[in-house]
Amino acid sequence: MTQQTLSCPCGSQRPLAECCQPIHQNPSLATHPEQLMRSRYSAHVLGLVDYVVATYHPSCEAEEHREAIAESVASQWLGLEVINSEIATESEGFVEFKAFYQDGDEQYCLHERSRFLKETVNGQQQWFYIDGEYPEPSVIEAHKPASAVSDKVGRNDPCPCGSGKKYKKCCG
Repeated sequence: MTQQTLSCPCGSQRPLAECCQPIHQNPSLATHPEQLMRSRYSAHVLGLVDYVVATYHPSCEAEEHREAIAESVASQWLGLEVINSEIATESEGFVEFKAFYQDGDEQYCLHERSRFLKETVNGQQQWFYIDGEYPEPSVIEAHKPASAVSDKVGRNDPCPCGSGKKYKKCCG
């Protein structure tokens, strides 16, 4: 299957070459935070560590965390479900999503409400991932039996202190 006909991993049902691939080559082509988030998910599936690092907001100093980001990218990503996306102000947007992945024999769901900021870079407007929060589980989710339990806290997992932030942004 060629890149032209390969379905985009972001779940859009569009060919990769017409969906996330152009954004991977030029992140400023993402005109909405959801496009950037979907392209970042696709980059995880495709192993594009450089792209994931480059689309973190500069204040995150992602280059210093490249090894941990590479470990996250190396997970087996199984699917993406976008729940909601919005542009709150001209320079801030949010995307709530669930990303499913497998680590060893266990399957997990990363449920996050990500925040994105738009900045001007080299004269072009560009969205960047800045941080995320873990929504409170709904009644349905709270009563679901846990399908995967692990003592290991990953850098993108909710912090065990209960702050609602990612472990890497809190106690990590």
